[in-house]
Amino acid sequence: MRKREFTSFDVAAVMRELKEAILDSRVSNVYQLNSKTLLLKLHKPDQPVFQLAFETGKRLHLTIYAMEKPLVPPAFCMALRKLLRNGFLTIIEQYEFERVIILSFKTKSGVLRLILELFGDGNIILVSEENKILHALTYKRMRDRNILRNETFTFAPPSGKNPFKIGKEELQKALKDSGDVEVVRAFARFLSIGGVYAEEVLLRAEVDKTKPCKALSNGDFDAIFDGLQSLLSHVSDCKLEPSIVLDETGGFVDVVPFRLRRYEDFTFKPYNSFNETLDEFYVRVSTVEKAAAAAGIEVNELKREAERLKRIVESQVKASDEAEAKAGKDKQIGDAIYAHIVELQTLLDRFLTNKKGSKEWNQIASEVLDHKKAGVKPWVFFESFDARGMVVYVFVDGLRFGLDLKKGLYENAGRFYERAKRSKQKLEGAKTALEETRKKLLEVEAKLREAETLERAKPTEAFGELAKRKIKRKEWFEKFRWFVSSDGFLVVAGRDAVSNEVLVKKYAETADVVFHADVVGAPFVIVKTGGKEPSEQCLHEAGEFAAAFSRGWREGFASVDVYWVKPEQLSKGGPSGEYVSRGAFVVCGKRNWIRNIPLKVAIGAVVEENDEVKFLGGPVNAVKAKAKAYVVIVPGDQSSKELFRHVLKGLTAKMPKELRDRVLRVSVEEVRGYFPYGRGRVFME
Repeated sequence: MRKREFTSFDVAAVMRELKEAILDSRVSNVYQLNSKTLLLKLHKPDQPVFQLAFETGKRLHLTIYAMEKPLVPPAFCMALRKLLRNGFLTIIEQYEFERVIILSFKTKSGVLRLILELFGDGNIILVSEENKILHALTYKRMRDRNILRNETFTFAPPSGKNPFKIGKEELQKALKDSGDVEVVRAFARFLSIGGVYAEEVLLRAEVDKTKPCKALSNGDFDAIFDGLQSLLSHVSDCKLEPSIVLDETGGFVDVVPFRLRRYEDFTFKPYNSFNETLDEFYVRVSTVEKAAAAAGIEVNELKREAERLKRIVESQVKASDEAEAKAGKDKQIGDAIYAHIVELQTLLDRFLTNKKGSKEWNQIASEVLDHKKAGVKPWVFFESFDARGMVVYVFVDGLRFGLDLKKGLYENAGRFYERAKRSKQKLEGAKTALEETRKKLLEVEAKLREAETLERAKPTEAFGELAKRKIKRKEWFEKFRWFVSSDGFLVVAGRDAVSNEVLVKKYAETADVVFHADVVGAPFVIVKTGGKEPSEQCLHEAGEFAAAFSRGWREGFASVDVYWVKPEQLSKGGPSGEYVSRGAFVVCGKRNWIRNIPLKVAIGAVVEENDEVKFLGGPVNAVKAKAKAYVVIVPGDQSSKELFRHVLKGLTAKMPKELRDRVLRVSVEEVRGYFPYGRGRVFME
């Protein structure tokens, strides 16, 4: 059975990670995705934006997926924005090992607490510094407490004892006092750990979960207490092994912060963090359910239509068979009348002649029956007489039918032939309708097979769409210009005076190398060595990067000189009285020169594992080492739009045929940043 809700252990594990990740972060925004789900957007200096997702009664974790947000925020969301935005998250705690999380924020309105309840239907409650309820997702009156505005907030009664606060003797007494109750039930009721983990403790203790509490031995009590401590140590000592539990088909069964013995026959898919594990589990499960539900609606509709058409086919087949049988029988009757016309006429004349002799119809019929019993023809054909309808019923050649005394035999035969003709016409219509219905049924059954195939494929398609929603966390260097050298060193350059200042002051480390072109108006370029010695190739590529993005490109220089120094040689302290502008530094000591660096950069296309085409730019050798195809550009007077067209044309010509369409779909914004000063020309090698 697939996991549906958080446990107290889940809360404890996720709290551990959240404290390390988002404590002291600032609330940049609040979103309410639906009636139950809240998303907090949190920011910490020099770190990617964090998204904390909370769904009442179900889950809490960081997410890296882009969520669809309503155009008009609900009133509760607007209230939270007003009070929490720009506040700082100062405390994250779990209340008494319950499924309750407390987030404390330092705001301009004072210290506010956001209470997140994961039990039952759940709730989100904002509480003031005076412990008064300011806002709640759901307001309600209950037997043990009220969630109403301006009332004092109280926590829900505990589901059991906090397992961190009980000793062996207290646990033993509680179980002994439970008497005939099964140990798993008593254990789950006494502690706030839920049924799953109660069973896990007993598995580790090797105690039968159905054993009555009164039958437990002292050894059983010791083993149960040790098993409980074993579980608690995973979260208290942060010994987490976050995994998704998979069944034999690869379907998601559960998400756990550490391995559980109850799943020893299942497959565990490990992740780096419990937050990441929860994110993948709940987002994927939700995606599969929605995709299957959407596909299932169509499948169910087609199944109902197919069943309806089958019933119509059965009805039409029956009607056709009946029409065919009736046409055949009426024709046989007409034929029988002609075959025995003399005998039948004699029979009818007997009725008509005797009637003229003033005999009653009943008397005539009785006399004919007497002759029939004697076996005299044609009286043997007689069956009965309907005086009211003036119809003589006969049985001829195995056929029973009526002859109208008011009409002659030829008219009677003609009537049956006409009925046979009408039945045949009806039969033709029925056959046409049957063919149309069968054709529709075949079409619906084909659509049903296709829909059932799509139903199975929908989750896979949904996962493909889900991958596109995954937010790629930007590294710190992605806000600068950067490339990776052909031998693996990260090289980062400033974009302007402000980023130059930040790059050198904040990110330049002692072992790094700093480049600058001997031109006014050039970026500082840092080789992040990681304590390793950069190769000559790496230094030359960094020099090319510094030269290409200098003012020399705009001026149309063919080459410039570049030098490199160590970070400690850069200073903001100029000669006495001399002002050093933002983004500029004074260089002290020896400069290491690389003369006559040609101004050129390469733009290349890279094919990733999923056959997606990405672009990169930088020094020629660095791009050449990684790209499937590349073009080189040098200073020139073509506008970025025209240059982009030439670059795209050159890359397309060098790519395999099956990938050319993907290259042509690229937008200018994806490669604009690789054009120094937005102008140039393609260099024909």
